[in-house]
Order: sequence, then C-alpha cells, then structure tokens
Amino acid sequence: MNESSTVVVDINEKVARLTLNRPDALNAFNRQQRRQLLNAVNRINDYPDVRVVILAGNGRGFCAGADLSETHPSGQTVEQRINEEYKPVLLGIAESTKTWIACVHGAAAGIGSSLALCCDLLVMDEKAFLFQAFSAVGLIPDGGLSLQLQRQLGKKRAFEIIALGQKLTAEECHRCGIANRVAVNGEALEQAEALAAELLKRAPLSLQYTKEVLRLVEQQSLSQAISTEAKLQKLANQSEDHREGKRAFLEKRPPQWKGR
Repeated sequence: MNESSTVVVDINEKVARLTLNRPDALNAFNRQQRRQLLNAVNRINDYPDVRVVILAGNGRGFCAGADLSETHPSGQTVEQRINEEYKPVLLGIAESTKTWIACVHGAAAGIGSSLALCCDLLVMDEKAFLFQAFSAVGLIPDGGLSLQLQRQLGKKRAFEIIALGQKLTAEECHRCGIANRVAVNGEALEQAEALAAELLKRAPLSLQYTKEVLRLVEQQSLSQAISTEAKLQKLANQSEDHREGKRAFLEKRPPQWKGR
C-alpha cells in the first residue's frame, strides 16, 4: 500500500479494494485525487481477473465531497471540471462490467454521495450517513446525485433533503432501498468483504449481464425491456458458464465458473 497516494489499490486475486486516502481532509476531492481515482478505476476495470471491487475511504469518513479550499486552474469552469474529471470516474463505475460495492463509514457528502450511489451495492456502517450540504453554500447536487436521489426517494423527498441539507442515516438508507446492508459500527468493511465473497460464487457473466440489463431497461417500456433482456439472455445462454452451471446442477456439485 502506497500511503503517499491519494487513492490506494489493493488487488487480492478476484477482489480489488480501492481506498480514498486523504484522511486529513476527510477524503475530500482535490485535483490530484480526481486524477488518481480515474486512473485507478480504469486500471481495475482493465484487470482481467478482478470480478468485484470494494470502494472505501480511509480515516474518519468515506468522502466529504469536493475540497472547497482548493484553488482551481485559471479558465476552468465548474462545468468543465464535472464533465472532464468527475463524470469519467462515475461512468467508469456505473458502466463497468465488474460489480462495485461502496463501503461507507462516517460521512458520504456531496459528490461523495454520488460516488457511493453509482456503485452497484452499498454497505453502510450503522453510524454512517449521506449528507447534502449544497444549499448551505449556494450550490445544487452534481455527479448525477439529483437523478439518483429522485429515483430512490421520489421527487418531493429528494427535494426536501437537498433543499434543507438533511442527512440520510444508514437506517433510513436501508429502509428506502439505497443501502443493501447496515453493519455494526466498525464492521462495514468486513460486511463488504463477505458480500464480495458471496458474489464470487455466482456466474461472472450472469452478474455482468444483470448489471447491464438493469441499467439499460431503466428508461425503457415493457416491450423494449423484454427485447433487451432477450438479447442479453442469448449471450448468457451461449456461454461456457451456462453449460457448466447446468452440469453442476445436475451433478449436485459447486460450479467452476470461467467467466466466458
């Protein structure tokens, strides 16, 4: 582990752990961390053996959002910064063929919330929370957060949380379907690792196509969704893993997945 890096990557066979590493700044994003995070996301997505990624934060919290003390390059607008530095990271996770698990302790604030919510699964420490402080500094949600919150909570509840700068506790996140698991204080990473181990028992292509179909059908009609599912089901049906899965089921043994 390279402690001088603002983003640390550990790869252990089929599971990668990506850790935000600016603990003194509560992992708030500066330019260096944005660049290093994009490089790390691309590196992990290109790593052929990795199937599951755990995204966590070092120190007292997951991520405090953007570092408001940072001085930005002359001539760069906030629109450019979001589209050029944040968007590729968020899409790199959301559109990855791998399963990403966000492991949140302490605060996930601002675009730190966006980062957590673009992952496929979310494990939260029981004392963790999502926090939107945009209105306190005259800003609006970014990083796709307005869309994510509206989908999960509905328009009126999303507006209230954003407008009043409210916190969403781990319990509330679990109750409304934002969080998959709530861990006893200090055990979120252990829970995330256990979830990763369960995912590794499943067929890799099945997980990949499930993630893809959920993303594609979100804005489709029922007719379109059925056809989209059929297209991806064809690919899954033709895979070696499907044939192995059938054999293992009939032979009453654990399958040996190949990811092809």
